[in-house]
Amino acid sequence: MKLRFNSVRTRLFLAIFATCLLLVLIMHQGVRMSFQHGFIDYIKENDQQRLELVSSALAEQYAEMGNWHFLLSDERTFFRILRSVEHQQHRGPMRQRWRTTFWVYDVQNRLIFGKDTELPSKVLREPIITDDGKTVGWLVASYEDKISSALDRRFDSKQMYTSWIIAGLSLFVALIATIFLSRSFLKPIKRLLEGTNHLASGDFTTRVPETGRDELGQLAKDFNHLASTLEKNEQMRRDYMADISHELRTPLSVLRGELEAVQDGVRQATPDTINSLLNETQTLIKLVNDLHQLSLSDRGSLVYRKQSIDIVPLIEMVIGQARWRLEAKQLTVERQFSDPVVVFADPDRLTQLFYNLMENSLRYTDPQGKIAIQIKQDHLQVSIIWQDSAPGLNLEQCEHLFERFYRAEGSRNRASGGSGLGLAICYNIVEAHNGSITATPSVLGGVTITINLPIQSKDKGS
Repeated sequence: MKLRFNSVRTRLFLAIFATCLLLVLIMHQGVRMSFQHGFIDYIKENDQQRLELVSSALAEQYAEMGNWHFLLSDERTFFRILRSVEHQQHRGPMRQRWRTTFWVYDVQNRLIFGKDTELPSKVLREPIITDDGKTVGWLVASYEDKISSALDRRFDSKQMYTSWIIAGLSLFVALIATIFLSRSFLKPIKRLLEGTNHLASGDFTTRVPETGRDELGQLAKDFNHLASTLEKNEQMRRDYMADISHELRTPLSVLRGELEAVQDGVRQATPDTINSLLNETQTLIKLVNDLHQLSLSDRGSLVYRKQSIDIVPLIEMVIGQARWRLEAKQLTVERQFSDPVVVFADPDRLTQLFYNLMENSLRYTDPQGKIAIQIKQDHLQVSIIWQDSAPGLNLEQCEHLFERFYRAEGSRNRASGGSGLGLAICYNIVEAHNGSITATPSVLGGVTITINLPIQSKDKGS
């Protein structure tokens, strides 16, 4: 594995491995200290047990002789007793096992056996008690709280060697485990990094595997959702630019043709010609204004000044403004609402909403048709149902009705309708009011547009 100290993988590897190394060293040192203390305690306890056996043997000898003369007259008697204890315990030779110096004192604390020197600071003291419970003396033995004999040191060295072998093997296993752990932990992060680079380069089709249910798995899901959204937005942007260029090309081509015809003398600059040019100019202005309104509503730049308002007068005002056009097409308007219907909304934006709905009905309803406007309300929301008569749309066409530049007719002849942006603006206005807008085929033969707005839903961020 190639190490680069500025990479997350290397730092993660070093962090895990350093933690394992520290734990192994601490465990090794703890085991060593525990062994040494336990071994020393074992030696001390063993010496204490043997001291008790020697004391018992001395007590038996004293009871048999009646005094300490047997020990004062022959010091070798003490060593015979030591050999006898070793033989009883099935131990090795005394010179290999006993590491202590012995002293025997009588009850008056007079030295019976041993060198007449000052006792060391660390000694074991065992009373010499006969069978009848009489204390006749004391057996004293020195001891050390460290490993001193050559045999014990060799045993301790072997244990230390074994301990280091185990520590080394543990560290090797920790190294292998750390390598695999660092790779497995960073593999999904590496895939996300590669996917991010692809997104940054403009490849919005890239996706990463969604493995696991942890935070990295959730991050992979969010990444794929982001990539899908960016891909969709990019496709919408391309379609948007293509639609805009197409919408602008038609009136500009007409204007150019008319002006070239006037310039070449093919047509005269008559009032009819000028009116035709003016109509195309007005169409362009209308399209540009709609695009501007849509862009503002898309990015949330439209200002919404919400207040409690009655929507009935707004609808009546829109119907009054369209009165002459309604009469020209012989369209009747049926009203099914009562006064008042109060919602918390921006009156200017709702007026624009109703104006666009009326414009859509005027453009796409056959002469001598009908427009029906109905309002229903409950304690949660207000439903505005806007219907018109034939021609109608099927359900699939209704699902695309609020897409920008969408027209249900087969051709894109501008004489049959507007820019295809009015209902897209309606969708953004309703969404900004926390409402919903849908389109379905109408029982009148045309289209039913249903708008649901919350009642008195005061959005403090509006």
